[in-house]
Amino acid sequence: MPDLSATDYLALAEFRHQLERFLQRRRRAARQLGLQPKQYQLMLAVKGMPKGQRPTVGQIAERLQIQNHSVVELVDRLEQRHYIQRQRDEVDHRVVRLIITPAGEALLRKLVSASLSELRTEAPALLKALTKVLRKK
Repeated sequence: MPDLSATDYLALAEFRHQLERFLQRRRRAARQLGLQPKQYQLMLAVKGMPKGQRPTVGQIAERLQIQNHSVVELVDRLEQRHYIQRQRDEVDHRVVRLIITPAGEALLRKLVSASLSELRTEAPALLKALTKVLRKK
């Protein structure tokens, strides 16, 4: 195991602090628009799937690092609010895909726009902190 210096701890703690500040503001923004933070994360994961992939509960569970049943509960709530809908795969009818509705798209657009704007402002502090973590001794 490598020796760790006080500078290593300081660098990692500062990066974690900067990242958490950003994430906390994003959680607050989601709540202000009536979403739980995990609901926002789910919608972002659905919309942000890599090209050619169509999201399933299992894929979203992996992206959010939560259990499938937790994704199902989030989808149930978002579906009740008409932000997400389930759709059977055209080829394999056993597979259920998740799709963001127009109302969900509008809400997500507001949150993502604000997130990107804030990230552009906060990026220098995050990058500085990350650079200190990654520097070689």
